[in-house]
Amino acid sequence: MGVQLLERLEQSELDLPAVIDRIETITTDPATTRAILEEAERRGVIERDGSTVRPTQGRFLSFEAEVVTKEGEFTCQRCGASISTGYFMNLEAGEHGPFGSSCIRKVTGRE
Repeated sequence: MGVQLLERLEQSELDLPAVIDRIETITTDPATTRAILEEAERRGVIERDGSTVRPTQGRFLSFEAEVVTKEGEFTCQRCGASISTGYFMNLEAGEHGPFGSSCIRKVTGRE
């Protein structure tokens, strides 16, 4: 799921802390984070140059087709806030979320 998340980066380049911020929506374990970055690089999903990460595929997330909105009581996967509307990303590995309205934009790179 982490590699699939990195496939969907919308900026032409990001600093490593911004990429790690996105990966931490999946795991906060440093070894797993490192493994995700290494696997993404090995698969050609990203290129790393020091602390700069560049996506290579430009496979952006379609909000209309790949983000699902659900109503309920949720906790944002990124910031931990209580939310009543959850946004979930549909990735091949499964559903990832929930996120609040501002965090889904940050995770997908739209903000």
